[in-house]
Amino acid sequence: MTISLVIADDQEMVRTGFRMILDSEPDIEVVADVVDGAAALDAARRLHPDVCLLDIRMPRLDGLEVTRLLCAPEVVRPPRVVIVTTFDLDEYVHTALRNGACGFLLKDSSPAMLVEAVRAAAVGDSLISPAITVRLLRDMAPAAGSPGAGPVRQPAEPLTEREQDVVRCLARGMTNAEIASELFVSLSTVKTHLGHVQIKLEARNRVEIAAWAWESGLAAGPGGGPA
Repeated sequence: MTISLVIADDQEMVRTGFRMILDSEPDIEVVADVVDGAAALDAARRLHPDVCLLDIRMPRLDGLEVTRLLCAPEVVRPPRVVIVTTFDLDEYVHTALRNGACGFLLKDSSPAMLVEAVRAAAVGDSLISPAITVRLLRDMAPAAGSPGAGPVRQPAEPLTEREQDVVRCLARGMTNAEIASELFVSLSTVKTHLGHVQIKLEARNRVEIAAWAWESGLAAGPGGGPA
């Protein structure tokens, strides 16, 4: 499968560099690179790429607003969005992921990580810069029961014990392969459990699952959240 990709960044050197890295991969095709958010929105709606790689600070529309519009609940076939930015600011990360992004990288990430983030996004997975992963997921929302905390989303059906184990590992920043190793199960079993959890929580991606785990207290450890 070839992954179609739109790149949006107002710096020509960045776009050129990303395009060279990603177009050199046999399974990735850059179908457009654009200079601002409005052009990114137009390209995504016109070309229906699998993944959009967006900067945050861009003219006309910033990457956060583009993400919100592309990933809105009413959008029939939303692209996967990966944010790549210079700014490691919690408010940006939180907003991007709540708006539907499934990846968040810093521009000093390695080319290998950039490629992996695009591939992960294309299959509904996520990749966040390791420097911010656990901090981000832990701090995305107030702890359940704390002052100012809103109601925690309840799953349509209770999570099984094994599903809870998988979600705890996910919330601590583990990849699917690491979860499989930790729990002594196959990779396909991990993916099956996460698929069931995603349906039960009506979550758009694994980042929302991890955020729910921290919000609900499940990530704190066995017995820390809802059954």
